[in-house]
Amino acid sequence: MPNCLFCKIINKEIPADIIYEDDSVIAFLDIAPVNPGHTLLIPKKHATDILDSDPQSLSDLIKVSPKISKAVIDSVNATGFNFYQNNGEVAGQAVLHLHFHIIPRFEGDGHELFKGTPMEFEKLKQIAEKIKTKL
Repeated sequence: MPNCLFCKIINKEIPADIIYEDDSVIAFLDIAPVNPGHTLLIPKKHATDILDSDPQSLSDLIKVSPKISKAVIDSVNATGFNFYQNNGEVAGQAVLHLHFHIIPRFEGDGHELFKGTPMEFEKLKQIAEKIKTKL
């Protein structure tokens, strides 16, 4: 994709602090980190999001994620990390190239986690049944 920011990083058209690279995956530091060491893990094969990706690219990403995550958290002495992926602009996806965030976490870092709202069991059951019909 010629206008994709992450494809330009993959093709070395723009600079990035690359921390890992193999034939199918690349990882680099986020330029607007939540915490020091915030890393983006992406497939080299362009996909807009997880629904657009092929199984092999997803497998390649997941296979290297523990190795990269451990290196990141050990390097910044984090006590935990978030590993997540956004799909679509409404979900917070700013660059439309599949990417996973590895965000080191520290006690008292001030970053909130998702806060859920309890739902009635009957409503949960209805939603579960709808989902099952789509599988």
